[in-house]
Amino acid sequence: MKVLVCLWLFAAAALSIEAFSLSPTKIRVTSGPGSSSFRLLDALQENQEETPRRGILRVFGPDRNGIVAAFSQLLNGHGCGIFSSEQSTDTATNMFFQRISFDYSSMHTDEITLESGIREVCTRMNMNTDLDWNKNRKRVAIMVSKYDHCLWELLLRHKADELDCDISVIISNHPDLKPIADNFGIPFEVFKITKDTKKEQEARELELLNNLDIDLVILARYMQIISDNFCRAFPHRVINIHHSFLPAFIGARPYHRAHERGVKLIGATAHYATAELDEGPIIEQDIARISHRDAVNDLIRKGRILEKNTLVGAVKAHLEDRIIVYNNKCVVFGD
Repeated sequence: MKVLVCLWLFAAAALSIEAFSLSPTKIRVTSGPGSSSFRLLDALQENQEETPRRGILRVFGPDRNGIVAAFSQLLNGHGCGIFSSEQSTDTATNMFFQRISFDYSSMHTDEITLESGIREVCTRMNMNTDLDWNKNRKRVAIMVSKYDHCLWELLLRHKADELDCDISVIISNHPDLKPIADNFGIPFEVFKITKDTKKEQEARELELLNNLDIDLVILARYMQIISDNFCRAFPHRVINIHHSFLPAFIGARPYHRAHERGVKLIGATAHYATAELDEGPIIEQDIARISHRDAVNDLIRKGRILEKNTLVGAVKAHLEDRIIVYNNKCVVFGD
């Protein structure tokens, strides 16, 4: 009996068998004649080559039948898989909006050919489009003054890998927050601004931002009004945060004035900065209830929590290409 078992084991070992698979690549066990080991290195290299590569396609235009099918068939025809797709229609204007997250790691054409196909579909259906291959992380600049709560939140969320970007520089009109930047190893540049030097200093800021190839500017409680020229240099790429009392409490000490009026709600608004002060497309908002038991310091504390969380939400949506701006408002797709 023992002899038979040994003979059976020897025969099995002499055969080349497919033992298991390392998804999505199969690894062959070849222990018969002509081979002696696992072909593990080749399998791992092949597996690495098939790592998903995520592209984001955003389209919008007049609603009509066949839009979803047209883009789905186009991507499939080029060998791309779809991770997720979300669409919406504004019935008041008959405008269609869609965001498609797709995998192009197995694309059997090339990027130029796919882009040409997208342009053809958009021309045929009168659609606008934006395509991001996500090959490089977006480069971000943060502008601050003396309030630090939004800056801390952005840097901590970034350190926790919740914000997919590179923070290239922090710009301020005061030196007060430099120790925070130093703590995170981020360059901190000070441009002191007065009424007489504002235009010159802003030109220097824009020069620095252009030299660093910045994609997004975040006004994290930056207490200076940026010029029309600045907004035109970064269209829909400057995000601002402020309290939501506007226009009822414009100017200084808004929480004190809100407390005097006995408000029942406070809030925060994150929006794209435009030439019209605080009138840009709204990306994110949040509110908190207030009662007669809340003192001014309570309003300030609750307001700061709203401001930093609302700003992070808006920045995250922008970095993930989840926003389409149309008619001075934002369509924000889910995360």
